[in-house]
Amino acid sequence: MLSKNQIKLITRLKQKKYRLQHGFFVVEGIKTIQELLQSKLTLQALYTTETFNIDAKDEILISDAELKRISFLTTPNKALAVFKIPVPKSVNTSGLIVALDAIRDPGNLGTIIRLCDWFGITDLVCSKETVDCFNPKVIQATMGSITRVNINYVDLVDFLNEVNLPVFGAFMEGENVYNKQLPKVGVLVMGNEANGISKEVEAIINEKISIPRFGDIQATESLNVATATAILLSEFRR
Repeated sequence: MLSKNQIKLITRLKQKKYRLQHGFFVVEGIKTIQELLQSKLTLQALYTTETFNIDAKDEILISDAELKRISFLTTPNKALAVFKIPVPKSVNTSGLIVALDAIRDPGNLGTIIRLCDWFGITDLVCSKETVDCFNPKVIQATMGSITRVNINYVDLVDFLNEVNLPVFGAFMEGENVYNKQLPKVGVLVMGNEANGISKEVEAIINEKISIPRFGDIQATESLNVATATAILLSEFRR
């Protein structure tokens, strides 16, 4: 049986302050857990309702009722693991970097991490106002890509001032990205879901780019930030 202390620790990890305090985060689902086990991340504990031959040490069998008590999902997914939060590496400035200015939605951040993985972006830089990448909903949305993207939380204004690379920002009024000659090395800044890129960050951006609307009515206010990131990364890679 799970002890009260085990249950308390795991359920606390839903909150950022306890993840930072204990240095652990939670992963749910067999497929995602297997991906993380194949990475360099350190497993702290693995709880499953049946043996899955995951090849993890210290696999702890628990009941469905116990899993429901510790799971963050409405419908628990047969396995829950606790991993140690890794120390991020320094940012590699020799390639294309994605920078996020106050992205709040965990689903958006998780999708952007997957997009970085897909398009071979090794470094993602987040403002300190951006949602925590070890938030359980972010982890679910990354589908394992969290292990292949180096994520740093920084003062974004300081970082962009010091990085000595061309800085591109996504704006509604920017230059049509399909008409741009884009470099292989630089920083692509994506802004907050509601307010876009902040004025402080905008002041540092060298080039404003946009994704044109093609509909006749053109009533759509904007694209979802993760969707826009996918389109822009595709253009940078093309």
